[in-house]
Amino acid sequence: MAPLAERLRPRSIDEVLGQKHLLGPGKPLRLAFQSGKPHSMILWGPPGTGKTTLARLMAHAFDAEFIALSAVLSGVKDIRDAVSQAEHALASRGRRTILFVDEVHRFNKAQQDAFLPYVEKGLFTFIGATTENPSFEVNSALLSRATVYVLEPLSPEDLGMLLGRTGLEADEGARTRLIGFADGDARRLLNAVEILQNARPQDVVDAAFLESTLAKNLRRFDKGGEQFYDQISALHKAVRGSDPDASLYWLVRMLDGGADPLYLARRLIRMAVEDVGLADPRALTLALEAAQTYERLGSPEGELALAQAVLYLAVAAKSNAVYNAYNAARDFVSEDATRPVPLHIRNAPTKLMKGLGYGRDYRYAHDEADAFAAGENYFPEGMPAVEWYRPTERGLEQRIREKLEELRRRNVEARARDK
Repeated sequence: MAPLAERLRPRSIDEVLGQKHLLGPGKPLRLAFQSGKPHSMILWGPPGTGKTTLARLMAHAFDAEFIALSAVLSGVKDIRDAVSQAEHALASRGRRTILFVDEVHRFNKAQQDAFLPYVEKGLFTFIGATTENPSFEVNSALLSRATVYVLEPLSPEDLGMLLGRTGLEADEGARTRLIGFADGDARRLLNAVEILQNARPQDVVDAAFLESTLAKNLRRFDKGGEQFYDQISALHKAVRGSDPDASLYWLVRMLDGGADPLYLARRLIRMAVEDVGLADPRALTLALEAAQTYERLGSPEGELALAQAVLYLAVAAKSNAVYNAYNAARDFVSEDATRPVPLHIRNAPTKLMKGLGYGRDYRYAHDEADAFAAGENYFPEGMPAVEWYRPTERGLEQRIREKLEELRRRNVEARARDK
């Protein structure tokens, strides 16, 4: 017997659950089905949202041959075989072909280039399915010839309707738990239902039996894919936005999904220097100590240190002045000429160097008032005046700002006297 997911696969777009933004009246994919003219497309969305189903329905709607390839298992030879089948179908039966490539993001550039000429010639209509952002993973030439449709995870209501089609008898607690387990993925729901149906210990499945039968609920999480980067971005922006609860939510979401805690620790260190900086220098120390604590304790005990660090970063005073200053200085140096170090601040460990003027007229700051050599210049001669580091008025940087303003005032006065 075919798997439950195959037996319940929709036979028309009216049976497809979810994707109302694409399949509702007047929406793009419904119009594509109604047009009578198939076009190449990329279906981008999480697992279990109907990408393969839509491709099959498209072939049926246009009475076209359907060739399916998996980018994980197929190579250039398989693409050539598909081209031969498409040419034969067109020559012998006058039938067009829809070529469906699942996980198209796993094809390398050479493999994508192999079928591009046949898409351009119109030998077949290309439909690619991907869970990754096609703007990063699909060749621009192929991307320009295909319309991208973004599929969304199924809602709890959609999954509830799908669960009803399976015929599984379950109480309300089990239904709720099962829909949560699926996490927007129809295939995951149907696979879980099939496991429960095969077990058949009782007529009605309850929450206790479901928990004992199914593995621990893991949120969908791709450790190297689009969702990973979306979630780390959300964590970083919640910290930057000083929202401790949202920051903690995204940290726990990623830990729950299987993200490497030490990777998260490294990102917290980056946040400490990029978004808190000198407004609260303790943030960097605490982030480093959280990483060290996790290395000593491991999971789950060490995760509490990460939680402490993320909450501290979220509530700390914020400044990106160090980040901006570093980037400005780096950009300047990368485009500027190689300027010599001024003689008066060069090191002079030998008699020859002293004779050449190295270190001559250097003013030792500690010997001057407030350990500050007012009017001294530490930049190369002829370099334009710069002011890259601009402290904010938040946290410790407010005091740093006041001090720098005073030192700059004294520099201006001293240089005016020396003229």
